[in-house]
Amino acid sequence: MYIKSRLLGLTALIAASVVRAAGAEREPAEYIKICDVLGSGYFYIPNTETCLRIGGYVRYDIGLGDVRSYDSARTSDVRTGEDQGTWRNNTRFTFKTWSGQQTELGALTTYTETHVNFGNSANSRDSPQNYDFNSGLALASAWVELGGLRVGKDGSAFDTFVSYAGNVLDSMLVRSAGFDTNVAQYYFDAGNGISTVISLEQGSGSAGTIDSYIPHVVAGLKYTQGWGSITGVAAYDSNYEALAGKIRVDVAVTNQLSLFGLFGYGSNGSLNEDSNGAIANHVRGSYKIWNGQWAFWAGATYEFDEKTSFNFQVSSDQLKNSGLAANVVYMVVPGFTVTAEVDYDHYGNFDVGPADPTTVKGTSKPNSVGGILRFQRSF
Repeated sequence: MYIKSRLLGLTALIAASVVRAAGAEREPAEYIKICDVLGSGYFYIPNTETCLRIGGYVRYDIGLGDVRSYDSARTSDVRTGEDQGTWRNNTRFTFKTWSGQQTELGALTTYTETHVNFGNSANSRDSPQNYDFNSGLALASAWVELGGLRVGKDGSAFDTFVSYAGNVLDSMLVRSAGFDTNVAQYYFDAGNGISTVISLEQGSGSAGTIDSYIPHVVAGLKYTQGWGSITGVAAYDSNYEALAGKIRVDVAVTNQLSLFGLFGYGSNGSLNEDSNGAIANHVRGSYKIWNGQWAFWAGATYEFDEKTSFNFQVSSDQLKNSGLAANVVYMVVPGFTVTAEVDYDHYGNFDVGPADPTTVKGTSKPNSVGGILRFQRSF
């Protein structure tokens, strides 16, 4: 009887311990709270009013053709040293973050974008053997914005405000966009289709980074309606006291077809002073990066259905350099796309600086053709 009572008491004690443990496990858990105020994919950082979104992509590019098309690469035979063409490959991982919250001074937002690449380069001027390599981390963007005032690193407003020259992969045929930079910007949206930007920029590179306390200055104005938009930007290069501008028109012809035209003009000014300058710029500046004083880009996008689209771009400049690019983008499944592009480049001027094709190994002809195949998983 004594033993039985002791066993019953021990059983009751174990049962009570199990009940208490189960109760402790059922304490309220802290769940992630969805933040739909800023859009899809945002969630609240626990115990804060800040909304956060995480995204990015994994991309693989493979290119071939003439090296002047910037789609292919040059290398040397490892046994004979003979110059020859090879695939141009690049794998990129991009990580992005967005954050935002409402304050008494307006929306407080941030954006970051970081790239990591592994691949070879377009030519082998630095090494006879064009080998693949890790290029390390590259900070594409990192800025904070409050009530329209943005500071940090971003693309120049001369490029971002007017948008880039179409949805093609090869942007090197006749270049329209230049560089990333530290910025202090102010954006204003009137709410009636009119928006503006003023940007003070540090520039980048040996010739582009400001050489005094005077910043580069960019100003832009945009008018947007249901039919499309008109955008203009103007830039002052404080290093060379040169001016440049771009005007863009976008037209939504139908729900499937959209067209754009972009025209750029810039003064050469002190950009001509290579022989007198400490750093040669070859008649190109941070903003007027095309050859000659003017250049244009025009193109179209046609969406066949929700999965397939076609993009086209034609470009040219005053010195008779021109390019054609066309691609088809196919969404295999949501978040995964394959893009196939064909590019043609005509080089009309062999006399200007770093774009001179004779400085790119394996290229001395004026016409080049190439192609790119891209696989991209976005998340």
